Amino acid sequence: MRASARWTGRCAIAVVTTAPLVAVPALTADAAAGPAGVGAKSAYLWDIGGKKTRWNRAADTRRPIASITKVMTAAVVLRSGGLDRVLTVKQKHLDYAFRQGGSSAGLRAGDRLTVRQLLNAMMLPSGCDAAYVLADAYGPGWRGFVTKMNKTARALKMSRTTYANFDGLPWPSATSTNSTARDQIRLGHYLMLGKEFRAIVGRKTYNLPANRYHKAYYWRNTNRLLGSYSGAAGVKTGSTNAAGYSLLFTARRGNRNLLGVVLNSSTTNEQARFTDAAKMLNWGFGVRTMSAYRVPEVPAGANVD
Repeated sequence: MRASARWTGRCAIAVVTTAPLVAVPALTADAAAGPAGVGAKSAYLWDIGGKKTRWNRAADTRRPIASITKVMTAAVVLRSGGLDRVLTVKQKHLDYAFRQGGSSAGLRAGDRLTVRQLLNAMMLPSGCDAAYVLADAYGPGWRGFVTKMNKTARALKMSRTTYANFDGLPWPSATSTNSTARDQIRLGHYLMLGKEFRAIVGRKTYNLPANRYHKAYYWRNTNRLLGSYSGAAGVKTGSTNAAGYSLLFTARRGNRNLLGVVLNSSTTNEQARFTDAAKMLNWGFGVRTMSAYRVPEVPAGANVD
């Protein structure tokens, strides 16, 4: 979770808006063959409609997951509900993101935003400031919130996942928050059943005009598969020095809906995760006449997470 490609720090209403935890299927046995040229240290491709594994690599190896952590942060918030609840941004939320060197949504102290707006601020530009606002409110307090993250992981049978914080930044150590490709597919499958989550992670941009409660905001999604790979519909980027450039992704073509993840596609080339994802999706969709997928350049002023 970086503000630029060279960043070195890395990142009461009870309305349940996602499907029940029991809706997550058991992941099937590993497929034998798979796409060529994928560089990620761990990878997984899951056929959502067919409920079967298409291919994986080192699926159960624990690795740091950087800002992909925010997918679980969103899960806890969405399960708690109250998306129209208004929260106030505090200076401590901004100071935290700055102090840790994390990517920011550019929030301003004193602004009042709804939970739904803050979810967009967290998931699109990977705002660590927004993640802290949400964790602070829904814990209550970030420690209580992290406890809820780990309880949710256990309920989803993510047995090889540990959350130490709410945004994936490398504290208290670079590997304190860790998971596996298989566990992240399990979480992604569960969340993509929810309409609200799908709407958030499928947006390329989010424009929030100013009003008397907050300034104007414009957030751009760090997932550059959106709009550049046909059928791409989410999910979340992540990068730290320890995690490398990683991506949880999904795409639909026709009746086929695929969900994948790559962990540590590269530690130096931030585009590698997108090309790895495209190779996996092309293979999964049966694209045999491949023209090289070209990753769009980072838009001016956009975060690289």
